[in-house]
Amino acid sequence: MTATIANLPSLYDPFSTEAKWQKFWEDNQVYKADPNKGGEPYCIVIPPPNVTGSLHMGHAFESALIDTLVRYHRMQGRNTLWLPGTDHASIAVHSMLEKQLKKEGKTRYELGREKFLERAWQWKAESEGTILNQLRRLGVSVDWSRERFTLDEGLSKAVVEAFTRLYEEGLIYRGEYLVNWCPASQSAVSDVEVENQEVNGNLWHFRYPLTDGSGFVEVATTRPETMLGDTAVAVNPNDDRYKHLIGKTLTLPILQREIPIIGDEFVDPTFGTGCVKVTPAHDLNDFDMGKRHNLPLINIMNKDGTLNANAGEFQGQDRFVARKNVVSRLEADGFLVKIEDYKHTVPYSDRGKVPIEPLLSTQWFVKIRPLADNTLEFLDQQTSPEFVPQRWTKVYRDWLVKLKDWCISRQLWWGHQIPAWYAISETDGQITDNTPFVVAKSETEAWEKAKLQFGENVKLEQDPDVLDTWFSSGLWPFSTLGWPEQTQDLATYYPTTTLVTGFDIIFFWVARMTMMAGHFTQQMPFQTVYIHGLVLDEKGQKMSKTKGNGIDPLLLIDKYGTDALRYTLIREVAGAGQDIRLEYDRKKDESASVEASRNFANKLWNAARFVMMNLDGQTPQQLGNPVATELSDRWIISRYHQVIKQTTNYIDNYGLGEAAKGLYEFIWGDFCDQYIELAKSRLQADADPVSRRVAQQTLGYILEGILKLLHPLMPHITEEIWQTLTQQSVDSPQTLPLQIYPQVDANLIDSALEEQFELLIATIRTIRNLRAEADIKPGVKVTANLQTQSQKEREVLTAGQSYIKDLAKVETLTITDKQENQTVAAKKPQRGLKTIGLIIVAIIFGRLGLAAGNAIDDIPIIGTFFEIVGFGYTAWFVSQNLLTAQARQKLWRQFFPQKKLEESQEPENAIAGVIGTIQVLIPLSGVVDIEAVRAKLEKSLSKAEAEVQSLSTRLNNPSFVDRARADVVQGARDALAEAQKQAEILRERLKGLP
Repeated sequence: MTATIANLPSLYDPFSTEAKWQKFWEDNQVYKADPNKGGEPYCIVIPPPNVTGSLHMGHAFESALIDTLVRYHRMQGRNTLWLPGTDHASIAVHSMLEKQLKKEGKTRYELGREKFLERAWQWKAESEGTILNQLRRLGVSVDWSRERFTLDEGLSKAVVEAFTRLYEEGLIYRGEYLVNWCPASQSAVSDVEVENQEVNGNLWHFRYPLTDGSGFVEVATTRPETMLGDTAVAVNPNDDRYKHLIGKTLTLPILQREIPIIGDEFVDPTFGTGCVKVTPAHDLNDFDMGKRHNLPLINIMNKDGTLNANAGEFQGQDRFVARKNVVSRLEADGFLVKIEDYKHTVPYSDRGKVPIEPLLSTQWFVKIRPLADNTLEFLDQQTSPEFVPQRWTKVYRDWLVKLKDWCISRQLWWGHQIPAWYAISETDGQITDNTPFVVAKSETEAWEKAKLQFGENVKLEQDPDVLDTWFSSGLWPFSTLGWPEQTQDLATYYPTTTLVTGFDIIFFWVARMTMMAGHFTQQMPFQTVYIHGLVLDEKGQKMSKTKGNGIDPLLLIDKYGTDALRYTLIREVAGAGQDIRLEYDRKKDESASVEASRNFANKLWNAARFVMMNLDGQTPQQLGNPVATELSDRWIISRYHQVIKQTTNYIDNYGLGEAAKGLYEFIWGDFCDQYIELAKSRLQADADPVSRRVAQQTLGYILEGILKLLHPLMPHITEEIWQTLTQQSVDSPQTLPLQIYPQVDANLIDSALEEQFELLIATIRTIRNLRAEADIKPGVKVTANLQTQSQKEREVLTAGQSYIKDLAKVETLTITDKQENQTVAAKKPQRGLKTIGLIIVAIIFGRLGLAAGNAIDDIPIIGTFFEIVGFGYTAWFVSQNLLTAQARQKLWRQFFPQKKLEESQEPENAIAGVIGTIQVLIPLSGVVDIEAVRAKLEKSLSKAEAEVQSLSTRLNNPSFVDRARADVVQGARDALAEAQKQAEILRERLKGLP
């Protein structure tokens, strides 16, 4: 695949590289699982995307998380299987096909079931490649040889097996019940497929007259059309206002049907008027109340959302049209009291996107309590499965406690047809609510059973409905591995290790899987459930088709590469289960955060090129592992093993974002910016050969380790570099995904050394920052004075002074005791006293001289001579040693030897910085024109302050804030914050100038 010459192109091309390795991995079945391989199993089954779907950012995020875990555990030596597949998406496909037929002027009934399903399978064959190929572009390391589809032969067999077993055990039944009906798809939907939306609606108040003419009661409703199906009005039996009316009857307006007033404690007397209309066939609470009081159930609704014959004059009208007409009629008849604005919650079909209609219907149900209670035992007694983050355990448990029987039949054709056959010969050739039936695993078995019950002449017709998609998805973790057969895959990889999924389908899918698995396999289907958050848009809002704020991951892949997008999505995770925000410029279709990850990839690429150009054509294996002697070698090796330990710990505990950030800091900061720079001088041809060899060994060793550490996060670029670095054979190359993940060697970790080296790096960084602040040109070397009271710090700085000089471009470096400097500095104000003291000493010596002179005054000529000499010497001494500061300092040092004063005092025209307790001084005289730098900074500051003033004035203007578009106002606020920040930085730089 790669040339054997250890050299990379000058520029990294993610697009050709990623396509090449994706093809190579799949063609060579690199990720094919082998149950006979041995090793601890690690298995994840993919949350199956809808066959109708295309890749969205949620898919990209989830797939990146899963692939990171799978690649990591594969490199840890575990027997790994990531099983791919898709879901048949019953409602979505059915709706799409019916829309196509509508454009052709046809219905599915005119086409017929067989032809309809032919179309569905044809469409599936043409379109399923879209989502699967998009997943391939993400570089997912799935075993494509085990790809499954929820309607394939094996999974269909599992569905029939599960249905028949549950039925035979009394856990599936057929009965009449109030279901959530979606008029758009004309199918029942389960509770978890209902999305509650808050809407601004109305509350209509009506009067229902008492049949005896003695008055009326007032009721209120948000659905006026349902009054046509009322069969009672209920009041609380303890409500003194109405309890005398219990037992009387009312005359229902419009239809003139006589209905009773009943007493039921369900009624809240404090809500509204305290009187509640009861419509048992169109409201779940009313349905339960109707059963308690033996009320008739009057259905007024057709399955398409129009009203039926029970609605009288409103028959055939759409429910919302009928709503307006019913209100108009009540108003005309004098029964309308008032209409109030009312914000309330309306249940919508998650698929049909229309309000749900509670509808009385005969459906198939799973008796949920036995399954849910069994699952609760696993949770309460074994903490199985374990949720990450743990807070989702309570949410999951609460849901299991509250579950009601699960409606599993759907009035659709695309899906698993219910394995029940009706003896229509017993009910005049029609399937009715009372038609007897048999449940069987096949039509042949159904005929055998039916003949035994109904005779040889029985006529059978299979139930036309299909099962809820979540029924087959609930079997996914074990059916995909071969259940109900006892396959080798099932024995090896089940229960699976981890389920990675979003919190929004804990109820749709996770609970279904745990209930089904607990019942059929007596185990939970996975050890751990890792719940991830959502990918939010640039404003921190949830992406949705309704808002139109989605971000196309393929667009970002085309612009920046797959690895860049993957790495960004994972790096942004601040903790398991947390939402992430993705920076995105919609005008330019650009993402600053993904661009930063692309830059990281380029940084790694360039560093790898430099390393390989300096290894003399040898691989890390040929060079051998380093035996570090130099400080920088020991430091980077210690940091490397510290990062192995840190990364392993993070990933083992689902801290994927933290692992990504830690690798970034090590690779970019420690390896690229520090160690490679420190090693450059040792790689020169004239460098010490032993030191050069160790530097080469260290570079090769650390680079290969980095590629392995980073591979689960950025698989393509790391494979490309690793192939070249290790000079793999073109004909039969090894591949990076199958290499062993780096193992930590605790003996090579030296935390004290890392702490010391961090001090050196911080010092280098500070000197570099000071150079930048003073506008010192990159090629100019400076003098630097490092002052600290700490003996230990001085020793560290002294040991690393060659690194400081090299990376910070320092020509002269002095390291001194800050305490001594402070002592010398404190003596500066005493210089006047020193001078006076010296003068006094001179006078004393002069006086002694005069006294001696007096003793010989009596000697002629000699006395006069000594007076002249003494006076002259005194004059000379004062002029040479006392008249100037320089002379006085020289004399003082002769009497009191010490360090040179000019080395101890802070030089004038110097810029200063601090790292902890270390002070850094860089003299600027002769290095830069300080006044020119000051003028430049002042000019920039004036410009920034003017920008601040202009933007502040604009934002303080109510006319602008109230009338401008929200994004324009926010842009102005962001610009103001940036200008204020720039002004503050410039002020600090001016303040730091001498």
